Amino acid sequence: MYNKVILLGNLTRDIELKYTNSGMAIAKTAIATNRRFKTQSGEQKEEVCFIDITLFGRAAEIANQYLNKGSRVLVEGRLVYEQWVDASGNKRSKHSVAVDNLQMLGRSESQSQPQPLYTPPSSPTQPSQQPQQPKVPEIPEIDINDDEIPF
Repeated sequence: MYNKVILLGNLTRDIELKYTNSGMAIAKTAIATNRRFKTQSGEQKEEVCFIDITLFGRAAEIANQYLNKGSRVLVEGRLVYEQWVDASGNKRSKHSVAVDNLQMLGRSESQSQPQPLYTPPSSPTQPSQQPQQPKVPEIPEIDINDDEIPF
């Protein structure tokens, strides 16, 4: 089975760092992602999703040191199903992401202008059917006899 999650967004709260009895660091926080779309009537809408995330070990300590609420991050991890019993004796559950890889991306959208992750190349008046390949520098022709190669 395959279980991989990739999220790009901003932290919704400061890192909560704790240590297990064996000394391993565990950090908990949440990330907010958003999706902009147009409805059938042409109205612009935005949908926000809040996801709890958990970091372990050195990554948890680094996140606690350098990140805070509003920090823009890219996380890769796996979806985890958590279950517990609350103080009232009710069974509770939620999905969260156990982070395997975290990348700090700088300032949050509220602190600076949002930068697009991908900007399509400008196209001429008629779009081409095939994607353009990047230009590779031309390699000059070298006049070498096979007997001159040392191997």
